[in-house]
Amino acid sequence: MEKPTHTQVIGITSGNSGVGKTTVSINLAVALHDMGYNVMLLDANSSASNAQLALGVKCPFSLGDFIRGDKSLKEIIHSRHYGIQLIDAANHIAQMTALNPEQASRALSQFSALEDALDFLIIDLPPGTDPSILSLMASTGRRLVVVRSDDKDGLADAYAMIKILCSDFNLDRIYVIVNGAQTLDEGQKMFDHLNTVTHKFLNRELNFLGTVIQDELMVEAALHHKAVTEFAPTSTAARDFRHLAMLTSEMDRKQYEEGGMGHFVQRIIHLHDLKTT
Repeated sequence: MEKPTHTQVIGITSGNSGVGKTTVSINLAVALHDMGYNVMLLDANSSASNAQLALGVKCPFSLGDFIRGDKSLKEIIHSRHYGIQLIDAANHIAQMTALNPEQASRALSQFSALEDALDFLIIDLPPGTDPSILSLMASTGRRLVVVRSDDKDGLADAYAMIKILCSDFNLDRIYVIVNGAQTLDEGQKMFDHLNTVTHKFLNRELNFLGTVIQDELMVEAALHHKAVTEFAPTSTAARDFRHLAMLTSEMDRKQYEEGGMGHFVQRIIHLHDLKTT
């Protein structure tokens, strides 16, 4: 297993709610950990279906406690029993864009200190096209957009979000995961349609990360507050997430020298510099 040179920061979002974005974030994080990577999940989703509820945990402290100086970064990190680390950043991560110089220096120093011990930082962002959400998405090194196979309106919303990321932020490295498809072919066709529209109107190519087949065992796993690879390791969904984790670990290997925790935090602190228009 080849480990990245720097922490790979991956933002996960969707055009609208209800497509399984948080489920994808959690299961991808756990599947990467199962491969032997050190993984942190930053719960930046302020909706009811956030990562903490899905995992059946409640972080005792939040990113807000760190920003105020009440706790160190290490003190707000909550560890699940199967190894992934979790930070409650819901309703707080936007505050990172308004730090004073002392706070910014402290944030940069403590996040950068995690670099050697962390291979992947996965950020579960809220859905939609709110400028603050997309600015945070733009600060990540890799962007994953989740769409649901049976949701045509959601596909249109996803395209609207991708259009802003490409046009306003001049971004590439946008990857698509199709969730809830009946077959792999159905997932491929949905991606092909989205990619064709994106190429025609934006002159950009999307990247297809893969499909998660509809699986009732994934629903049952969520009800038990577990990742599907833990709850039903031989299920179709578990197979799909292991495949997604493998592809995630391999994407853009030649660019592993880019990014890292320090670079990510600097981009959040200076989000106003990201916009090109």
